[in-house]
Amino acid sequence: MQKYFAIEMSAVRFVRNTLFFSLLALVPPLMAFVAMTPGFGAMLASGGPPLGRFMRQVITNGLPVVFVVNYVSFFLFAWIVAKPGQRYGIKLVLLVDMPVRVIGFIALHVVIYVLSADLYGSFGGSRATALRVVAPTLARSFLFENISGVYLYATMVSALPLYVTAIENSDRLGGLARRFPRRLGFVLFAILLFGFSVLALTAFAALLVW
Repeated sequence: MQKYFAIEMSAVRFVRNTLFFSLLALVPPLMAFVAMTPGFGAMLASGGPPLGRFMRQVITNGLPVVFVVNYVSFFLFAWIVAKPGQRYGIKLVLLVDMPVRVIGFIALHVVIYVLSADLYGSFGGSRATALRVVAPTLARSFLFENISGVYLYATMVSALPLYVTAIENSDRLGGLARRFPRRLGFVLFAILLFGFSVLALTAFAALLVW
C-alpha cells in the first residue's frame, strides 16, 4: 500500500488512488448485498428505473461516504509510514480515525440524505423524513440489512492497512500480535479494531434513535 499512498505524493494522485480503491472496495459488498436480498438481483437485471435509482444511490450516496472515510484513513496510514520513529499509531487510530468513521459516517449520511430529498425527491422530498431515517438505517447497517452496510464494509479497505501499521508501531499490541505466526496476529487485531469501530457506530446510531 505504501506505493499507492505516501505523504510526498501529489494530491491528485492521492485522490485518484483513493477513488480507485474506494470503487474497488464497493464491488464485493455490493455483489453480496444484491445476492442476499431476495428478488433484488432479478429486479436490477430487468434494467429500467430500478437499476437507474440503484446506480444513482451508489454513486451519489455510497461513493462519497466511502471515499471521504477512506481518504482520511489512507492519509493517516501514509503519515504513520512516513514517521516510523514515532509511536502514536494507535493514538491516531483511536483519536482521529475511529471518530471520523463513526461521526463522519453518520454526518455524511445526514448531508447526502437531505440533498437527495431536495435534488431527487427521495424520502417523499421531505428533509425531516430524510433526517429521521438516518439513525435507524445506520443502526442496522452492520447486519447488512440495508445498502448502508455495503458502504460501511467498503471502508475496511483503508482500515486494515492503517490498523496493521499502527499495531506494528505499538509496543504492547505489536508484541501480542507477534506471538501469532507470520502476520496473522496483525491482521486479526486489525479486524478486531475495525469491528470495534463498527460496534461504536452502531451504538451511537442506536442512541440517536432513542
